[in-house]
Amino acid sequence: MTALIELQGAGKAFADRAVLQAVNLSLLPGRIVTLIGPNGAGKTTLVKIVLGLLQPDSGRVLRSPRLRVGYMPQKLHIDPTLPLQVERFLQFANADTPACLAALDRVGIAHLIKQPVSGLSGGEMQRMLLARALLRKPNLLVLDEPVQGVDVTGQEALYQLIGELRDELNCGILMVSHDLHLVMAATDEVVCLNQHICCHGTPQQVSVDPEFVALFGAKTALYTHHHDHEHDLHSEVVSASCDHEPTQHASRGGRQSDV
Repeated sequence: MTALIELQGAGKAFADRAVLQAVNLSLLPGRIVTLIGPNGAGKTTLVKIVLGLLQPDSGRVLRSPRLRVGYMPQKLHIDPTLPLQVERFLQFANADTPACLAALDRVGIAHLIKQPVSGLSGGEMQRMLLARALLRKPNLLVLDEPVQGVDVTGQEALYQLIGELRDELNCGILMVSHDLHLVMAATDEVVCLNQHICCHGTPQQVSVDPEFVALFGAKTALYTHHHDHEHDLHSEVVSASCDHEPTQHASRGGRQSDV
């Protein structure tokens, strides 16, 4: 399968300080790759290289000629006094009203199209940002902390939506996350970064890798969540019940900016 984007031995330094060293990464259609690592690991720098905002000092970046990237930032700060509706915000992406409505409908918030952005909840804000990324009709989605500021129930629903979009669009997805307990059950591949790639593989493989354990602690293990129900936008259970495997898990705390 041809990669959408491939990094070959990519390295980057700032003021003679190495931030990334010899990073190899392939993002393929239909695959969710989650990038994890401690603060200062170089995750933001790697994302900027994938987005084309930075060029590596060493190595190569190969891009598919048909690459279309949809980017969802970790968080968007909008002045609460700014009279900006959801529809108008999406139109800044050069989209007309029907396209905006279709994108909002796909992420489950079409009814908020005329609402002020400042009045959105954390989960609604993240869904709006995801809708904006979808307007580009991407074959690669780059999602930086997509569940930032969302409660646990909303996180599960968002990860489920991201998986559905991957299946529908057959797009590649690169996610960045600090929260391990849910994202490890919502990804195909995990890349653990700490200036270099410490380990990578399936969640099951990475969760027992000695380098992963050294970074995140011996009590960190894979969290598995079996869905047989759904939640509506108000976090109400729509049907049935769900089973959690009571494995130990870890969640990193508030995010600081990393290089």
